[in-house]
Amino acid sequence: MEHIYKYIEDHASVPNEALDWVVKQTHIRTNHARMLSGAAQGQLMRMLALMSGARRILELGTFTGYSAICLASALPEDGHLDTLELNDELEDLILEGFEKAGLADRISLHIGDCKETLQKMRSEMSGELYDIVYIDANKREYCEYYELVFDMIRPGGLILADNVIWDGKVCQNPLPQDKQTLSIVRFNDMVAKDHRVESVILPIRDGLNVIRKK
Repeated sequence: MEHIYKYIEDHASVPNEALDWVVKQTHIRTNHARMLSGAAQGQLMRMLALMSGARRILELGTFTGYSAICLASALPEDGHLDTLELNDELEDLILEGFEKAGLADRISLHIGDCKETLQKMRSEMSGELYDIVYIDANKREYCEYYELVFDMIRPGGLILADNVIWDGKVCQNPLPQDKQTLSIVRFNDMVAKDHRVESVILPIRDGLNVIRKK
């Protein structure tokens, strides 16, 4: 399967030249380059944003900014993306990437605990809802993120949840101590039973659950 995925990656459009810089710096300055979204998934999410006419996007889990750049590159000039990241040590790398991509004016980085930031944002919302929410933060808290963002997204809007196949572990009867896998299984089951949405899991990279709010 790896050679097939490499073929797909090699034939995916790259929406912004700064992404190559982000990939290189992620390998140099972090130990978790595997967490990058990658060209195929990044371009898929960008196309979903373009096709849905998104103007406001919320991202949970910035990492080094790859997916934020992909999504923000689909926004119109008056569009905006809010991205939430816990690790303040990544802040300089993230902001430098946004500058290189020419998107610094369309992206706001919020450093801090994801749930606390979401609760604050919910209390301060003035009425305009998000068109897309991308969830890629702490896997143990996906269910809580889902409920927190649900009222923040417009009817017809999309929730994109990453890593929902989790190296195939969701199909392997996870052990009680495997909290991350159990949480993802619980999240996928919850979404599948939620009559407020329609959804499909795409087997791209580590699995992307595409969820449309009715």
